Amino acid sequence: MTGRHTQARTRVLGRLLGFAAFAAVAGAGASDAGADARAYASHHLAVQADALKRALVDYRVPELRLVRDDGKPVDLAAELDDGQAVYIDFIYTTCTAICPVTSATFAALQDKLGRDRDKVHLVSISIDPEEDTPRRLAQFREKYGAGPQWRCYTGTAEASVATQRAFGVFTGDKMGHTPVTLFRAAPGRQWVRLDGFATPDELLREYRGVIAAK
Repeated sequence: MTGRHTQARTRVLGRLLGFAAFAAVAGAGASDAGADARAYASHHLAVQADALKRALVDYRVPELRLVRDDGKPVDLAAELDDGQAVYIDFIYTTCTAICPVTSATFAALQDKLGRDRDKVHLVSISIDPEEDTPRRLAQFREKYGAGPQWRCYTGTAEASVATQRAFGVFTGDKMGHTPVTLFRAAPGRQWVRLDGFATPDELLREYRGVIAAK
């Protein structure tokens, strides 16, 4: 990861953690930052109260055309089935509650992977494709200091819904989405589904477990 990416990631993580502490101790104002702070603090407390749910699931990557954050149309199956390990989450760029937390987690995971980051795909798929253009997703990646292994995808509304259904995360309303992270060690393997706010260490543990088993 470049120094610029690391600095961007550090700013985001620091901002989120600062928001949480401020909201928990002093309360937050009516600004957008205050809203983010309240949301983050609330979800941070929820993480402590609720255990992460882990399950092994057989998902088939759908044959769908999406658009990557660089504007390139891609086949989702081809993007994911190149032999590398894959993490997937589902986001939208105007989200102020769940997505800042899960995206900050992906940002931290990049560092924790170390040299192995080049062997892993981090994939964020928009559930609000009408708003999340490739340009907006590129800005989103920049905000979180995403390296080349972390890409974001959008597409038509139909393709977005089909992707969400294929991975069992469709709720019918972006405001009703829940934190879900999926991990697959390699094509043909089962997916690990983590419902709840996984920490970077918990996500890393899934990958390290695969490496240790080889």
